[in-house]
Amino acid sequence: MPDEDLPGTDVPGEDVTAHGVRAEDGPTYTVDELAARAGVTVRTVRFYGTRGLLPPPVIGARRVGHYGPGHLSRLALIEELQRQGMTLAAIERYVEQLPPDLSAQDLAIHRALVASWAPESAEVIARRDLERRAGRALTEQDVDRLAAMGVLDRTEDADAFRLDGALLRLGVELLDVPIEHETILASRTVLLEHARAAAQELSRLFQERVWSPYRESGEDPDHLTAMRSLSAHMQPMVVQALVTAFQRSLSEELRAAFRSR
Repeated sequence: MPDEDLPGTDVPGEDVTAHGVRAEDGPTYTVDELAARAGVTVRTVRFYGTRGLLPPPVIGARRVGHYGPGHLSRLALIEELQRQGMTLAAIERYVEQLPPDLSAQDLAIHRALVASWAPESAEVIARRDLERRAGRALTEQDVDRLAAMGVLDRTEDADAFRLDGALLRLGVELLDVPIEHETILASRTVLLEHARAAAQELSRLFQERVWSPYRESGEDPDHLTAMRSLSAHMQPMVVQALVTAFQRSLSEELRAAFRSR
């Protein structure tokens, strides 16, 4: 079915789409073919287009929209960001910050980096299984405290929770620590704010020292392999460095606070 109602760039013979997104030599797809290859619905493709997440297609003969590898890679990136729990608004901000001339390969690299740095996906678990893994019965107050610590989130089903399994053991240990619920919430806010600031600075360094040299190298395959390897090895090192630095800083601050008293 022709996409006569779908806006696009009517530039026959040119490999450029609107919004500055590069269209490489390669296969082209109709909206139905693109949706099928990406594993989404046609309605989703068009919705992303209206939100500016997906560039418009090139309009060819008979006013049929033609999509390329860049559109497919961008769809895969959007789906990956959604799997990591990002909201639509956050994804829009993320996509807006991407360079306007990214190729399909560039977008694929972005997706690989996002996936390699992402924490383990949260799982939905029934209350009885949650208590079994926690090793104890959980009161509503316990659940509230675990939620405040970011260990779990409530779902629409009162008997099911979205659990971050990596934090469960520590969260259960902290249940018996005499600390107010409001203090937990305030502490989490402080940690999230500073973690976000650190992540932004690290992202800036990565773009300046790793991503930009890759682009300037003419997308050399050897540089690409090195960049992927660096990303994979950086993740555990950065996490450990952050944990160690925080532990030392907190210890020093606590010692200083008690000495002053």
